[in-house]
Parts: sequence; structure tokens; C-alpha cells
Amino acid sequence: MSNPQQLRYSKEHEWLTAAEDGVSTVGITEHAANALGDVVFVQLPEVGDTVTAGETCGELESTKSVSDLYSPVTGEITEVNEDVVNDPSLVNSAPFEGGWLFKVRVTDEPADLLTAAEYDAHIAG
Repeated sequence: MSNPQQLRYSKEHEWLTAAEDGVSTVGITEHAANALGDVVFVQLPEVGDTVTAGETCGELESTKSVSDLYSPVTGEITEVNEDVVNDPSLVNSAPFEGGWLFKVRVTDEPADLLTAAEYDAHIAG
């Protein structure tokens, strides 16, 4: 399992792209997707919602459990991935590509986001 170097990561297993025009894309890591098992339902925040770094903003339901989705940053939701809502298995099959979850206009970013190497160390525990 290889985490893309250009992304940043939260300790809650979300990834975040660098902001493009102030907007970052968010998803969950391959590690989290594998731990969840087969994702069968995704509840995402709605466009226009404000999310807060470290707080719950949705849910991922798998055949094994329900897991909270946390926002890695504070900001306003600008887009949600309807493909994932319609086909939650994308979270498992392409967590870093087609399985992204939402886009957020970032207003505040916590200082504790991890690099890929730091995240690898975090999950190695």
C-alpha cells in the first residue's frame, strides 16, 4: 500500500489535496478503506455546508461497521462526489482517484496534518 506523496493526511485517515483556487479534495485512505471492508453506503455533507476540522461530517457504512467521516480542514463544501453516493464501492476500488468524497473551500487548516511518510509511520503504529 502506497500513499501518494503529494497529499496530506489526517490521523483519522482522511487525505487532502493541496488547495487549487482555495478548494481541496478530500477522501479516505486506502488503509481506512481496507479496514472498513466493502463500503455499501456513503453519507456526505451537502454543498454549502460548513465543516470543521476534526469534526464529523458524514458516515461510511460497510458490511462490517459504520464509521464516522471527519473533515481534515475547516471550510465550505463546494462539491460532493455523486459517483460515490451511487456506487460506494469506489471508496474501496479507487480511494485516491474516483473514490474521493467531497471538495471544500478551505478557511482553516490544522497544523497537525501529516505528510505521506508521517502517515505511514502513524498507521504502522
